[in-house]
Amino acid sequence: MLTSRRATLFFIAGILAGVLMLAGCGNKTDSKPKGGGLPEVGIVVIKPEKVILTTELPGRTSAHLVAEVRPQVGGIIQKRLFTEGSDVKAGQVLYQIDPATYKAAFASARAAEARANANLIPARLKEQRFRDLVKINAVSQQDYDDAYAALKQAEADLASSRAAVESARINLAYTRVTAPISGRIGRSTVTNGALVTASQPAALATIQQLSSMYVDVTQSSAEMLRLKQHLASGLLKNGASQASVRLTLEDGSAYPLPGTLKFSEVTVDQSTGSITLRAVFPNPKQVLLPGMFVRAIVEEGTNDQAILAPQRGVTRNPAGDATALVVGAEDKVEQRVIKVARTVGDSWLVSEGLKPGDRVILEGIQRAKPGTQVKAVQFGSKPAAAPAAAPQGAAAKK
Repeated sequence: MLTSRRATLFFIAGILAGVLMLAGCGNKTDSKPKGGGLPEVGIVVIKPEKVILTTELPGRTSAHLVAEVRPQVGGIIQKRLFTEGSDVKAGQVLYQIDPATYKAAFASARAAEARANANLIPARLKEQRFRDLVKINAVSQQDYDDAYAALKQAEADLASSRAAVESARINLAYTRVTAPISGRIGRSTVTNGALVTASQPAALATIQQLSSMYVDVTQSSAEMLRLKQHLASGLLKNGASQASVRLTLEDGSAYPLPGTLKFSEVTVDQSTGSITLRAVFPNPKQVLLPGMFVRAIVEEGTNDQAILAPQRGVTRNPAGDATALVVGAEDKVEQRVIKVARTVGDSWLVSEGLKPGDRVILEGIQRAKPGTQVKAVQFGSKPAAAPAAAPQGAAAKK
């Protein structure tokens, strides 16, 4: 009995010792620090880039050439000789005004010209005879002077008659109202039988040339001053004589053909504080129509050594200044106050505070306190994934 009791006690003591050893090993494993080492942050290395800076401005399209057709003589419209909405050529007859009275005036003017020409003949012959007679004192000087004056009067009457003939011919030609330019003609405001007057305020029709289109956009004077400052400081370079312009149409699609910026107004609109810029676009397929609302993307200039910082790496301090966290010497975090000029896509164009080679922190900013040492890894890089272990029992199922 005593022997078995001792054996039982030894067995229980062995079990307790084993439990205590297992507990001690478990506590030792749990006491190890988790995730030891420096905190990792995702960085991007700043590199100078060539960037073409643009600005987007709203605007309206207008025809390259516009001509309002008006009559230059009065009368009754006999016939309209064009189809509304069609393309017409310069010089094409659009309307025919009743020419009867103008034909009669032209015939009367030609008759007056013939009469003046007939009166000129005897006056010239008389002057020639008196010129020889006055030399031998066969006629008085006064008689010759009168003959000479009569000749000049007859010549003036003939010139006046010829001018009247030309005026009558022009008025007769004006009864055929022609197109002053080539282009697309709109609707007619008059019909056959309508009475029109010379230089009336209402146009008979309007012709617009659509092969090229103007796009007038507005830009604030403050933006214009900013652009000039950047060009003067060297932040931007503009070597082209005419800036290139691209268009975004009303439905959001891009117009396929580029245009050129022609000029800008020299006067600021006092009511809006803006100036007008005009660009010209080719329009061979007549996609652009007068009056369309568009957005013009104007090239301001080129920065060959642009410093771009991703927007997610730039914050603001309590003073409102833009700041960025940079991994500096000895992999310690530094806070930089930077100056940003504008956005370029998803980045800021930095004018001061960053230089090529700086490592800007984009990820892990919460763990990156200024002055702390960190482990910098390239932003977006991921560690290689370990091969997945085969599920237990897979071999047994084979």
